[in-house]
Amino acid sequence: MQAFRDFWRRYRRKTSAVIGLVLLLFVFLVAFVGPWIVPGDPWDMATMPFLWPGTNAEFPLGSDTLGRDILTGIIHGSRVSLLIGFAATLAALGLGVTVGALAGYFRGWIDDVLMRITEIFQTVPTFLLAVVLVAIFKPSMTTIVLAISAVTWPSIARLVRAEFLSLREREFVQSCVVIGMGETRIIFRQILPNCLPPIIVMSSVMVASAILTESGLSFLGLGDPNLMSWGTMIGIGRDAMRTAWYMSALPGVAILITVLALNLVGEGLNDALNPRLKNH
Repeated sequence: MQAFRDFWRRYRRKTSAVIGLVLLLFVFLVAFVGPWIVPGDPWDMATMPFLWPGTNAEFPLGSDTLGRDILTGIIHGSRVSLLIGFAATLAALGLGVTVGALAGYFRGWIDDVLMRITEIFQTVPTFLLAVVLVAIFKPSMTTIVLAISAVTWPSIARLVRAEFLSLREREFVQSCVVIGMGETRIIFRQILPNCLPPIIVMSSVMVASAILTESGLSFLGLGDPNLMSWGTMIGIGRDAMRTAWYMSALPGVAILITVLALNLVGEGLNDALNPRLKNH
């Protein structure tokens, strides 16, 4: 409990980090509670098309080209966008942490092979690779999550490798080797917990990046056709950008708020978990 109090004291010193946390909690609240408040189907044609925001109190954010309620779409789309963002980040963390840990701990030829594979993925433009993967395996939530994780894991792998290379020679690790502790226990029980602060900070940025990537894919028509996400809504409104810009602008604002909140929280976590700042 004392550790949490110290963490919160360091975190709240930065006003922007607190604002980011409030915004992020608001987005989560909308995602989890909103569908019960606005229970309609985002695909239903609920009213007349091209209804501007503020015109009808029943549909405060207006409707799209087919008369679908934009407020319902934004609320239900928040679940999809957040789910894809967090699922893709977890998948990328699983692969990236494993590769980075093995490369940094064992070094030698294992490090060379794993880092060459990592560099191959990093030489290809990430969004282009995601587009190719989704196009090959057909758009669905699963393929989108896998495609995003496939293009984002190299950065976390290189971070974890650098941390392992630094911690590998520390005295507490050498002591574990001397007493005969197994390599698996050393990696996952001794070294990895000490790498968590930078991993946690990078994870918040990766979630934001995953949401943006999913939005880009959906805007290009490569999103899951059965799910309404913020990117899908922007894609629906692109043909009416000049006459009904609000169709794309409103879900775009939702993406902006979420990504901004995640980045602000990431900055706050970086300051709160930075060991050099803990005594200040």
